[in-house]
Formats: sequence, structure tokens, C-alpha cells
Amino acid sequence: MAKKKESIITEYHLNPHRPDQPQLAFHDLGSYLKQYQHDTTRPHIHSFYQLIWFRQGMGKHFVDFKAYDVYRDTLFFIAKNQVHYFDQQTHYKGILIHFNELLLGNNDHGFDFLVNCSLFNNPYQTPCCSVGKDMAILLETYLQLIKTELDYEEGFAREELLRIYLKAFLIQLQRGKQVSDKQEGKTAYIPDEKRVQLLEFVDLVNRNYDKGFSVAQYADLLHVSSRTLSDLTHQTLGKTPSQIIQERIILEAQRLLLHSNLNVNQIGYRLGFDDPSYFVKYFKKHTHTSPSEFRRAVS
Repeated sequence: MAKKKESIITEYHLNPHRPDQPQLAFHDLGSYLKQYQHDTTRPHIHSFYQLIWFRQGMGKHFVDFKAYDVYRDTLFFIAKNQVHYFDQQTHYKGILIHFNELLLGNNDHGFDFLVNCSLFNNPYQTPCCSVGKDMAILLETYLQLIKTELDYEEGFAREELLRIYLKAFLIQLQRGKQVSDKQEGKTAYIPDEKRVQLLEFVDLVNRNYDKGFSVAQYADLLHVSSRTLSDLTHQTLGKTPSQIIQERIILEAQRLLLHSNLNVNQIGYRLGFDDPSYFVKYFKKHTHTSPSEFRRAVS
């Protein structure tokens, strides 16, 4: 009997060194972690999106300073500039996929697709899901199609097919996550109209958190009233719009404290605080620790 061929993909790349061009890279997870263990086990960020499919192994994965369980066939979605890191385990097997939004279309279309897909930087979903047997077979099919195109360097409309296959992969993954979350009771049902509106608000916050916009200004950008926006976030997340804005500012402050050489005052200015002392008080109020203490703790 012939030995069954493993489906784990080794290294394939599309424009890996050109951030201004569409990017796509596949890595064997185990090999990648062994090669870059010193870096991957420390909090870090990427300038691209990342999908981590743990096919085998158990442990923890950390996303935006929160720990999540890893078990067989767990898939994580890591957004651009999102802090994450692996634990010290070295026995993981799986696939690591890197891509940027340019591969999904031009800048606006790529962002729009990612927002509507809602896998990344999603405030009402965990950044991971379990992959069942049927879903794994389907996802593997798309991965094989992508691999074939990556090998076919001179193929007609190669980039377009890669875009189509990656979008299809993400859509199927979104469907699978919705089913998984519903079965596990992780999320309440949110009508599509409200889900899209919420994600539009979150996307606006991600783009403008450092400009000091008020809730009313965000509501105007969404063409709704402040009351409608408040009702939306309360019904879907149990939070006020102000809380969501505050959480995003604090998260960015934590990322900058971890990954930049800026001093505390400079970080405060970058986040839109005219008074550095107020930034320190703001950070301490929401995290119960000072910026300097946080930086020392995570360094």
C-alpha cells in the first residue's frame, strides 16, 4: 500500500520582499517555529495578515495580550499590526499563511472584503476557531489550488486566480467559524445589517483612534445618530461606543510601548494627547498600571 502523502505545505512565496505589491507566503508551521523560535515566542507584530492552522499539538497562543487554547485543528486569524506570540512548544504541525490586502484587490477593495469577512480584528468574536473534518477537507482543497498557482509562475492570470482562491478560502473559513461559534454558544445571533454596521464602526475606529473623534463624529461618518450607534454597540457587544474607542486607544498604546522606541510622552502625542501627563493617567485608569510599568513587564 502506498504511503499517504502529507498535505502540509512547505515554503511558497509571491513577492515576499515587496510590501507595495500583492503578497502571499505559505510556510510549514513546525519548520517556521524552529527556525524563528526566538522571535515567535516574544510579543511581535507583522505588516501583513496571518492565518495559523495548528493541525497537531496543544498549548497556548497569545493575541493582543490574551491567552487562547491551542488544540488539534485550531485556526487563528491575526490582523496586520496585531500583537501575538507562540508559547515555547516545539511540537506543533500545521500551516502558516501570510498575505496582504493588496492581494484581495486594490487597497479599498481589499480592506472592504476583510471588513465584511469579519475574521480579523473582530471585537465580538474570538480570534480563532476549531476546524472540523469536513471543513478541513474543503480548506485543504483551496490550499492545494493556491499551491498549484504559486508553482505555475508563468501562468496566465495567475494573480487573479490566487485572489479568487484566497477569497474563497476566507469565505469558507468565515462560514465555518460562524457555525462553530453558534454550536459552542460563543456568540449571539447578530443580523447581517447590524453586523456590517458594527464592523464599519470598528473599522472607522481603527483608522481614526488617534484623532480624538467624539462619538457624535463617528456617528456622522456612519450616517446615523449617536443614539443609534449607542444602541448598536450595546445590543451587539454590551459596550458603549466610548468604551470601544477607549479600548482601541489603550491597545495601540500597549503595542507602541512594546514595539517602538518612542518614550511615553511621544506615544501620548502620537495617540492624540496634547498633555503627556493626561495620557499617563488615562492609561493607568484603564489598565491599572502605568505605561512605564507595562513596558517593563512585557519587555
